[in-house]
Amino acid sequence: MKALIATALLLPGLAFAQATPVGLWKTIDDETKAEKSLVRVTETGGVVSGKIEKLLDPTKQDAKCDKCTDDRKGKPIIGMTIFSGAKQDADEQDTWGDTQILKPEEGKQYRLRLKVIDGGKKLQVRGYFGPFFKTQEWIRLE
Repeated sequence: MKALIATALLLPGLAFAQATPVGLWKTIDDETKAEKSLVRVTETGGVVSGKIEKLLDPTKQDAKCDKCTDDRKGKPIIGMTIFSGAKQDADEQDTWGDTQILKPEEGKQYRLRLKVIDGGKKLQVRGYFGPFFKTQEWIRLE
């Protein structure tokens, strides 16, 4: 009986933990549907950031952001922060934004919206360019 009560008390906390983008995510290319990379999303001071931990294509392990136009130009893609400063939406508790995301292979930045979906198993990553957008769904690994 005590184990059942303890489990019942822990479940809301586990559900809340999954309602955040913090964790390790496998990125999926929105066009080819190929697995591309692993991105670690962390939270500091109420804002989240994402950093590429691993490229899944073994031929791209030494890839650099040659098309970047900011201080990331020529730097390795592995270990690169692709977004920072994303804030939780006051109206939608499962949504973060108010920042930009870098697409290293293009060197372009897009306005970003993150939304935790599918019970925390997926992260909808939407990049906006004006009124247009593209969406990827990343898969939670941890």
